Amino acid sequence: MTLKDDLRERPELFFACAAGIAGIFSIAVSHILLGAAILILLIKRRKPELPAYWLPLALFLGWTVLSVIFSSDPAHGLPQIKKFYVFVVVVVFATVLKRVCDARWFALAMGAAAGLSAVWATAQYIAKSSGTSDDGFYRLYVADRITGFMSHWMTFGGQMMIAFLFVMAYVLFSRETGRLVWAGYGVLAAMSVAMLLNGTRSIWLGAGVGAVYLIWCWRKWMVLAAPLLLGLVILVSPGFVKERFLSIFKPHGETDSNTHRDVCRRVGWEMIKAHPLFGLGPEEVGEHFKEYIPVSVKQPLPEGFYGHLHNIYVQYAAERGLPALLFLLWMFGIMLRDFFGAVRRAGEGTFLLYGAIAAVLSVLAAGFFEHNLGDSEVLMQFLAAVAIGYAGIPAASKG
Repeated sequence: MTLKDDLRERPELFFACAAGIAGIFSIAVSHILLGAAILILLIKRRKPELPAYWLPLALFLGWTVLSVIFSSDPAHGLPQIKKFYVFVVVVVFATVLKRVCDARWFALAMGAAAGLSAVWATAQYIAKSSGTSDDGFYRLYVADRITGFMSHWMTFGGQMMIAFLFVMAYVLFSRETGRLVWAGYGVLAAMSVAMLLNGTRSIWLGAGVGAVYLIWCWRKWMVLAAPLLLGLVILVSPGFVKERFLSIFKPHGETDSNTHRDVCRRVGWEMIKAHPLFGLGPEEVGEHFKEYIPVSVKQPLPEGFYGHLHNIYVQYAAERGLPALLFLLWMFGIMLRDFFGAVRRAGEGTFLLYGAIAAVLSVLAAGFFEHNLGDSEVLMQFLAAVAIGYAGIPAASKG
């Protein structure tokens, strides 16, 4: 069967995968393509299937509804209810994405799209840095970093992180040779440069955790070379990257967000103590932030965005209550259990599972310093990455 015939027979698969890839360019286009996939499934009367982690996800979404109902302003939380549309993709993928070959091409296409975004982002950096003095560049650039095809550098960084780890898993574990693998190395290099120039430290952490995991599984002894490689990368990087790395330990006053994030965590803890069951309600954290500032926090507050708490664990607990956070962690736990349990038996789907594990670990690590899952674009790509991982599980293991 040719590709054309395959698409004619299963257009729902094409539109579902296209929705996952289009999020790298436009979330609006991604939503339209997802809608087309849903419509085709309805027309075909395909019985919807649920992912393995459906129970904690359903409980998380249900608790979100309760959090909205019990909040001080339920209407204000409706945007988070509307975002449930993105979660429909997990049912669509569970229904249509079954074969390893389909998941393989989906992962590679996602990597290629991210590579294009990385090239465009690097061009953005060149344009921003040209003609700007070194003295004022750092402060100006931290507040206006490269975004690729997205509108914000955090969203761009989250997408790069997930796609980077899948491409890395491909070149390390696919056992393929030829032009496609060499193209993978080229895309990997482009995304590495873009993530460095993006300067988002939580993304560096997440990508680093995922990459170390992949290298450990590939050649354990290579992990010993990681500090040396990190030092070499920093040495040859532009001045901004060097300064941004040093800012982890020695921030440039309020230009860097170290103090700002500490304040967010402390305020979030006060919110959790006051509303442990249902939280303040979706979209309410920013509205009520000042009401929960501890007296020990110095005024005025450090520069930064206080619309959310820049930490997925603190954010969901403060916004939707501790049960919602526990449901979310349960969901992550099921994913990792399934992927770790199947990766040694995966055969041709090995790199898909390694990529999915690395993606989950990276999101968990970066989540300590950013609320990336709050972005529909990153959420869509993460759910697509998880679906790719489940497609790589051997059929015998799916029982």
